[in-house]
Amino acid sequence: MQETAAAVSAAEFFARARARMTLEVPPGLADPNVTPKRGDHDADPVMRRIAELRPIRPAAVLIGVVDHGEPTVLLTQRAQHLPDHPGQVSFPGGKIEASDENPLASALREAEEEIGLARTHVSPIGYLDLYMTTLGYRIVPVIARVTPGFALTLNTAEVDNVFEVPLSFLMDQANVQRHARDWQGMTRHYYAITFGERYIWGVTAGILRNLYDRIYR
Repeated sequence: MQETAAAVSAAEFFARARARMTLEVPPGLADPNVTPKRGDHDADPVMRRIAELRPIRPAAVLIGVVDHGEPTVLLTQRAQHLPDHPGQVSFPGGKIEASDENPLASALREAEEEIGLARTHVSPIGYLDLYMTTLGYRIVPVIARVTPGFALTLNTAEVDNVFEVPLSFLMDQANVQRHARDWQGMTRHYYAITFGERYIWGVTAGILRNLYDRIYR
């Protein structure tokens, strides 16, 4: 059964997340013999074969759900001068370094480095399913409750902006579309959400769709 996002309160959302997720690292993060079930191939099955041929790149992102009366999700806009995915909307996060204890540590470190989000405001809840991208990244999304009142300092070498979008808007499947564009001589399909002037697409929209499946189905 599918449920409307507006029907789930913030307290219920966090309760479901705690009941349905753990901080046990999803299998397949660095194992080439395991193909993650979720990824860019959700919208475009042919991308699965392409991704499986790429070198594995473990990464982690923080899905920070801010505990307002109407909860919001923290999102960033990548710097325009970056060589990879300039200007795209994403979650704070990045490569899992050898010095990181686990994907959670990676996500928290990256959030501090990119937007200055203090760990004292972040209460980790659990991991979503491992997400595989066309370029070989295997991303561990970390769901966390973020208490309001935080102050942010952007690392402009990586991020141009940070903003919040109502969780109910992102979870409303009427706002999710399947788009297409040319990529390396072929047509690629992906999920996208338009919020005002913000265009949330690709990996970010795909991970949000996985969040919907875990909480609202």
